[in-house]
Amino acid sequence: MVLNKYLHIIVIFFLSVNLFGQNESYNKYLYDGNINYDKDFLMTENNYRKAISMNSSNIKAPYNLSNKYYEEELYDEALLRQVEALKHATSNNEKHRIHHNIGNILMKKDLCKEALEAYKNALRNNPNDNETRYNLSLAKLCADEQNKNDEKDDEKDDKNKDDQNDKNNDKNNDEKDDKNNDEKDDKNKDDQNDKNKDDQNDKNKDDQNDKNKDNKNNKPSKERGSAKLSPEQIKNLLKAMNNEENKVQAKINEKKQKGAKIVTEKDW
Repeated sequence: MVLNKYLHIIVIFFLSVNLFGQNESYNKYLYDGNINYDKDFLMTENNYRKAISMNSSNIKAPYNLSNKYYEEELYDEALLRQVEALKHATSNNEKHRIHHNIGNILMKKDLCKEALEAYKNALRNNPNDNETRYNLSLAKLCADEQNKNDEKDDEKDDKNKDDQNDKNNDKNNDEKDDKNNDEKDDKNKDDQNDKNKDDQNDKNKDDQNDKNKDNKNNKPSKERGSAKLSPEQIKNLLKAMNNEENKVQAKINEKKQKGAKIVTEKDW
C-alpha cells in the first residue's frame, strides 16, 4: 500500500549533550550511532545495539534504532524496537511519538486496523498533533476498505463452501444411487437365480414324474384277483390237458415209425 506523502515517521535524536546522571558508555554509543545515522547503516546499528546492551531501560537507543530500521524498510525490526521503547516510556510526549511511529510501521505492513488503534493511542497522549490526526484518517479509510474486502472474501469463501457442499452432496447422492442400483441389480440377479433354480427344480420334478409314469406303464400289471375254479372246471381242464398230451405223444410215435430204417436179411 502506498502511503500519503504526509505520513512520516517522527525522527527525534536523543543527542547525548549532557552526560550528567547518564551512563558514560551508553551515551558514547548513542552519540556514535547518531553521528553515523546518515552515513553508515551497519555502524549506526552496531552502536545503538551496544548502547541498548548497556542500559535496556533507556528509550533513546531503541527509539532511534527503530527509526533507522524504518528508513531501511526493515519493518518487523522497527516495530520490535518501538515496542521495546514503549515499555520504558514515561511522559505523554514519549508515548505520543512512539505510538505515532508504531502506527506508521503498521500501515507499511498493511495492518490498517492495528495502525488505527496506534494512532488513537498517540492522540490520547497528544490530541493536538495534526499529523497524527491526518494519519488516523488514512488508517480509517484503509481499515474500512480492508473490512469490505474481508466481507467479500468471506462471502466468496461461504459460496465456495456451499458449492463444495453441494458438490459433495451430489457426489454422495450419486454414490448412494450407484449403491442402490448395485443392490437392486444384485437382488434382481438373486431373484433370477432363484427363479432359474425353481424352474430347474420344477423341470427335474416333471422329468422324474414322467419317468415314474413310464416305469409304471412298462411294469406288468398285477391281476386284481383270480377267479376261483369249480371242481368240474378243474376236471375238464385236466382232461383237456391229457387229451392234448396224448395227441402230442401220438404224433411223436408216428414220426418215429416213419423214420425207422428197415433191415433186410442178405442172401448168401
